[in-house]
Amino acid sequence: MGKIIAIANQKGGVGKTTTTINLGACLGVLEYKTLIVDSDPQANTTSGMGFDPKTTRNIYDCLVNNLAINELIIKTESPNLHILPSHIDLVGAELEMINLPNREYLLRQALSTIKDDYDFILIDCSPSLGLITVNALVAADSIMIPVQCEYFALEGLSKLLNTIKIVQGRLNPDLEIEGMLLTMYDTRLRLANQVVEEVKTHFQELVFDTVIHRNTTLSEASSHGTSVIMHDAASKGAINYLNFAREILQKNNLTKIGNDDKIIDINNEL
Repeated sequence: MGKIIAIANQKGGVGKTTTTINLGACLGVLEYKTLIVDSDPQANTTSGMGFDPKTTRNIYDCLVNNLAINELIIKTESPNLHILPSHIDLVGAELEMINLPNREYLLRQALSTIKDDYDFILIDCSPSLGLITVNALVAADSIMIPVQCEYFALEGLSKLLNTIKIVQGRLNPDLEIEGMLLTMYDTRLRLANQVVEEVKTHFQELVFDTVIHRNTTLSEASSHGTSVIMHDAASKGAINYLNFAREILQKNNLTKIGNDDKIIDINNEL
């Protein structure tokens, strides 16, 4: 049975979409079948994977029109990686869902039908704590929180953690915090180092060892509609996310024979 991880932070621009795309691609490269669910109306994950959100059937059809989720999933060019696209129509979905029975459980019910088909399902959440994000948290086994290494990094985290507690108490008692991922790290900036220390001091074992460095190749890959591992496997961004994928696998006691060697070989080639 696959593990569902919601990637969420109501603060925008922290690297949720970048992490969803590139973690998903790296897990796929390491032979773990992965599904990306784009639950953000901006549909940046969908376009970042090379798909036009205006021309694809999407998560809106699943949540509101009750179409079967397996009919909406698209295979990407990246190995072992599929995507459930988003659409701007998702903006109005919360209003349309408000009177539906079990409105907080719609995404959970949909994903339950295909959960066994994947090793990992990654849900890219919008920068808000609305009904769609609540659906993601109810559907998820755990939540991953990207935190940028910039000023005000901890701003809003207390509100997010409070929302997680509410969801755990009322809707999904099994929801766990997968961890916090430090992103956009610039070694040249003293502030970035201070933020790293501050976050690790506050949250300790909840912070992943892997840190994602600021890297222009990550932006370039998205602009080309692909992941960084497919765009430039020799880049620092690709190495960061491969190491992060390995850390996720180790944390979940999931290793396939040869995967660790595969990562070492890639790093040696670099």
